[in-house]
Amino acid sequence: MPGRLVVRTSRVADPGDLIGRLPSPAALAWVRRGDGLVGWGNAASITLPAGPDRFAAGEKRLRELFDSALVTDEVDVPGSGPVAFGSFTFDPTSEGSVLVIPRAVLGRADGRSWLTTIEALPESAALPESAAADTFADLARELPDATIPEPMPLEPPSGLRWSDGRLTPPAWEKAVAMAVEAIHADQLRKVVLALELNVTAARDIDSRVLLARLADRYPDCYTFSCAGMVGATPELYIRRTGRKIYSLVLAGTVPADGSPEQDAALGDALLASAKNQDEHQYVVADVRTALRPLCADLTIDEHPFLLKLANVQHLATEVHGELAAGEAAKHSALSLAAAVHPTAAVCGTPTETAMELIRELEGMDRARYSGPVGWVDGKGNGEWGIALRCGEISGRHARLIAGCGIVAGSVPAAELAEAQAKFWPMRHALEG
Repeated sequence: MPGRLVVRTSRVADPGDLIGRLPSPAALAWVRRGDGLVGWGNAASITLPAGPDRFAAGEKRLRELFDSALVTDEVDVPGSGPVAFGSFTFDPTSEGSVLVIPRAVLGRADGRSWLTTIEALPESAALPESAAADTFADLARELPDATIPEPMPLEPPSGLRWSDGRLTPPAWEKAVAMAVEAIHADQLRKVVLALELNVTAARDIDSRVLLARLADRYPDCYTFSCAGMVGATPELYIRRTGRKIYSLVLAGTVPADGSPEQDAALGDALLASAKNQDEHQYVVADVRTALRPLCADLTIDEHPFLLKLANVQHLATEVHGELAAGEAAKHSALSLAAAVHPTAAVCGTPTETAMELIRELEGMDRARYSGPVGWVDGKGNGEWGIALRCGEISGRHARLIAGCGIVAGSVPAAELAEAQAKFWPMRHALEG
């Protein structure tokens, strides 16, 4: 662990395209409709061991850093001051959860823009707790002036070679059929199965190219990047702003890339589908169960609405709430995401039975796919989504994963078509 963090947030003129300002492929990002946060550099990073307590362990170590930080913040909005980006594994038995505090964060929200600089003092230079507040402010003022990087030309991926994952499409259809059999045998009510797709490029893949393409094509999604996980997720686990919380629940999917008439017919069929409505309500029930004990007030849409994105349509339910006074101090956005994860949207129901079946049938480690991804600031505000429509980038290689909710009425061929449609956001980002 580094020594104490020295943090300064200043107002800046509107920087324009946030993603275009990222100076290196080791990008950190959380952007929607042009607003959000991007970060670069590494003031501190926390790699967490596997285990069901990985969220609590990450929260504890962040609190130690944030609570002792020397902060000068002239903006004082969610996302200013010290910020950590994070990406967590889906399965508690998987290694690889990570939190990153960048050296610089560029943010924009509600017409305001800011730049945060974060430096970690060497442990030998850490100040005693009794140091005067004006000494802290002097240290923050002495940080080197940060500059917003100029946009630069980027090299798109080329020479792409695609290959199946550990399960070929026919083998995955067989796994879906086995899951349906388990559901009919009353072992569980729903399970989410994911399919893997690999690609290798001629040279290292620049994540900024993928981020720019995703943000342009899917502006209503949350375009994210953290420690090699890059994607554009439509699903928001949790947003916390003070005591206010918000969640967007998605489950139930049809395509949305035909004519307006065809898309409208598919959307109407989705709204009328008992199979998809059942799948959706399992997820809503999970979110209600996780959040209601923490809230003084929780309002959940009675019926789902149709959310249309560039390539798919989802059943969607909005959740609004206010944390109880006694819970607000205990639960940052990260700990709220931990309370919700994993919902039936990415795992199934009952959760433990579904998790065991996923381990048995998928034949792979999902790693951070379908785990929480997002950011949290020093006051506990933040946004965490589910790492969907994404890929894990490592040098010339990218590993894409897409999944589908399997219920009693699922047909393997139809589920395969849905999974392959969910690959398209990342395929387009890679292929241009």
